[in-house]
Amino acid sequence: MCAIAIAAAAGVCIGPRMRHHRRMDNTIPKPSAVPALNPRQEQLVALVRQQGYAEVEGLATRFDVTPQTIRRDLTLLCEAGVLRRYHGGVSLPSSVENLAYTARKSLQALEKRRIATLLAQHIPDDASLFINIGTTNEDVARALMGHSGLRVITNNLNVAVMMSANPSFEVMVAGGRVRGRDQGVTGEATIELIRQFKVDFGVIGISGIDPDGTLLDFDFHEVRVAQAIIEHSRQVFLAADHSKLGRNAMVRLGPIARVQAWFTDRAPPPELAVVLDEAGTRVFVAEGGAEGEAEAETVAGDQADPD
Repeated sequence: MCAIAIAAAAGVCIGPRMRHHRRMDNTIPKPSAVPALNPRQEQLVALVRQQGYAEVEGLATRFDVTPQTIRRDLTLLCEAGVLRRYHGGVSLPSSVENLAYTARKSLQALEKRRIATLLAQHIPDDASLFINIGTTNEDVARALMGHSGLRVITNNLNVAVMMSANPSFEVMVAGGRVRGRDQGVTGEATIELIRQFKVDFGVIGISGIDPDGTLLDFDFHEVRVAQAIIEHSRQVFLAADHSKLGRNAMVRLGPIARVQAWFTDRAPPPELAVVLDEAGTRVFVAEGGAEGEAEAETVAGDQADPD
């Protein structure tokens, strides 16, 4: 109890000076693996996201496969929490709950790695930064492991354990309430710790982006932490793939104008591009190529410079 109380009040530093805290690695439960989705399953999810609902027969015709094949796909996707089954078809989960952590890890996995690689190229050595909860943010942390001298404050235990393996990094964990499903930390103690700093970069993710540029998420407590990160970062980098566009979520984080740069895998639709340009938010698109490679293409907000 004493150790937990100290962590909640002041955060925990994991780095060269407190290397014994690495024993945390043995206490974090590993999520069960979800099979990687094949191209048809990825397209199926995208179609349901676009339409809101789809029927088995229609999907079988669309993808030129048997209904039995589609049912197997839907069984996998529903068991992973990606879709929700109804009689004769499927829809997206409700706007009040996010997908399971392991399901989010499997969706757009390659795109997330490309986004992370591109974002990491815009963070110099010896920088200070916040890294928030999220599967894409965990890929960003992994992409930063080749850097040196970073000072990292995070409310993501997966990120903390990973980045503490670099002896040149100083890693601080914001204390608070740990979410067992994804090892995220939220709460008033988390926010209070973040407010003690002003860092070079804040790296955040998001669950949904409305056409008017409103950033949306599912968890009120997680949103409050993200808002604190935005307020206490000199530059805010958003890491979010195209599947977040138009996705429903209940809690409003704020306008995308509060973000200096958005790293994604596809150019935004015209309506959102206008919003981004007016806000001065730059968009960097991680284009396809060999796995782990990323190219930047600025498509909006050229007047702002995130570097």
